[in-house]
Amino acid sequence: MPNDYALVFPGQGSQYVGMGQDLWEQSPAARAVFAQADDVLAFPLSKLCFAGPEEVLRETANAQPAILVVSLAALAALEEAAGERLSPLFTAGHSLGEFTALVAAGALSGADALRLVRRRGELMSAAGQERPGAMAAVLGADDAAVEEACAEAAEAGTVIVANYNAPGQVVISGDPAAVARAGEVAKAKGARRVMALAVSGAFHSPLMAYAVRPFRGAVAECQIADPRVPVVGNVTATPLRTAAEVRDELTRQITSPVCWSRSVEYMAEHGAGQFVEVGPGRVLTGLAKRTHSVRTANVDDVAAARALAAEWRAGV
Repeated sequence: MPNDYALVFPGQGSQYVGMGQDLWEQSPAARAVFAQADDVLAFPLSKLCFAGPEEVLRETANAQPAILVVSLAALAALEEAAGERLSPLFTAGHSLGEFTALVAAGALSGADALRLVRRRGELMSAAGQERPGAMAAVLGADDAAVEEACAEAAEAGTVIVANYNAPGQVVISGDPAAVARAGEVAKAKGARRVMALAVSGAFHSPLMAYAVRPFRGAVAECQIADPRVPVVGNVTATPLRTAAEVRDELTRQITSPVCWSRSVEYMAEHGAGQFVEVGPGRVLTGLAKRTHSVRTANVDDVAAARALAAEWRAGV
């Protein structure tokens, strides 16, 4: 098996009704993951993934554990197809996906990750009600120009770059009036397009401060081990190597920007020649291709898991 690949895991927004059903039907290992999730959370999360309704699945408190469990099920199916535990060069996840990356790296148990993510989703949703916010994707402008636009819009309220996704693709987050103003300034500075996002709060911004203290308490109650492989963190875009670093990252991440493009660059520059997105959607492989010249693969069903495992065994 190769050892020059990174496993990357998607975040909120990748959910869709029907996700994971093929995994449940065709992979005993994946089915066990869904069964554990339903038991840990004491409600039929698997049914919500497979059948919806969409408006309930989309709710932050549900979408986050749903994406986590489908990603873990896809990882289980990939390891089942490979016939061994995977040993990637790095793991990483976009926002919520960081929890899946920590499970893949042995730092968190699947059960604790589910409990944390469920609590995180509840707290982030509550923070959005406590202080309503907005987010918008800004396309076709460099990072510095968007940062300048946010600074110029500060008189209208709080607004920051929340996601550095790829060159020419960032997301801004904050008070609605400030986000709207920053979008206007960004377009004046040459941004090709600004799109409002359908979200329940200003994620990865200071407006999420309401969630930080109770979530720190939830993290403190969980057993966290040193990762067995480096997990490239969202906040620093460098490897998390100790349990203490993981605890700090998970708390800081709620109000800090997701430095995804820098994370991709770090992994590619330190030997990751292939990025394997495990879970629903194909967002992260697209961002990786825009950021660096790398090979990519997606594993969201059993056929994809078996095909990738066969390629690895053949040395492709």
